[in-house]
Amino acid sequence: MAEDCPFEPTASEVRIDQHWLRDHPLPSPIEGTDKNGRGRVMVIGGCLEVPGGVALTAEAALRAGAGKVRIGTVTSAAIALGAAFPEVAIAALPVSAEGEIDAPLPILSPHLARCDAVVLGPAMSCQGHASRLLATVLQILGPHGDIVIDAAALMSLSDIAGRLKDRRRPAVLTPHIGEMAGMLGTDVDIIERDRTAAAQLAAKRFAAVVALKGGETVIAAPSGALFRYDGGGVGLATSGSGDVLAGIAGGLLARGCPPLEATIWAVWLHGEAGRECARNISPIGFLARELLGAIPGLIRRAN
Repeated sequence: MAEDCPFEPTASEVRIDQHWLRDHPLPSPIEGTDKNGRGRVMVIGGCLEVPGGVALTAEAALRAGAGKVRIGTVTSAAIALGAAFPEVAIAALPVSAEGEIDAPLPILSPHLARCDAVVLGPAMSCQGHASRLLATVLQILGPHGDIVIDAAALMSLSDIAGRLKDRRRPAVLTPHIGEMAGMLGTDVDIIERDRTAAAQLAAKRFAAVVALKGGETVIAAPSGALFRYDGGGVGLATSGSGDVLAGIAGGLLARGCPPLEATIWAVWLHGEAGRECARNISPIGFLARELLGAIPGLIRRAN
């Protein structure tokens, strides 16, 4: 990967720790702020094969401090999700024959007009559907509005790189190593050889903040700035864990946190929640949903 990178990884890599967090506090709502003023998140994702993953993302956004969350998902899952999760609103979206969201612009526009941040892609399984959905959402948002792009929606970014570069606020991308390989059109083993250069290349190519997840998470900004978090433990390598991370980032964006700071805080909160679960439950075997309860306390102690 290094030979494909337009610049060498910066030497001024920053380790994410309590000192950095204290120097970059999260925005806090003033007394009397209502739930709309706390930030509104739209989570778009899920499919018939994985109908519940978006609930993890939505709850993570609320736990991170967002005031309101709406889930846009396949119609057949909407009622069950709404009944199980009364704190969120539900937008029942059209479904394709393959069981994926297939919503045109006129259906999505009214929902996106009422949100401060979008999280797109969690629990979607079809790259083609996710790619078309992402193109539609970016068309609606234009150069403004915050967006976290996750999971299947990451796999065809090369087709819309120009739209991402035109944005006034960088998107937040949260790939694991396989998704990063798809984003850059290369092999996983090449990414693994130089994860830092891969993250920086992706940040520059898509003009986005990139969090390359793994045992250590590398965060790269379009400017070339580089951050690293040494990981919350192997227990975080579990189904739904990435959905939680994306939701935390979306919640922090909706609260008014800039994209780079939102990503750094989200990675730290996700990892530290993993550490708490490892201590209190077991190093492996805890569930992604068990990360959620730790998030508010971590914010309170660190901010």
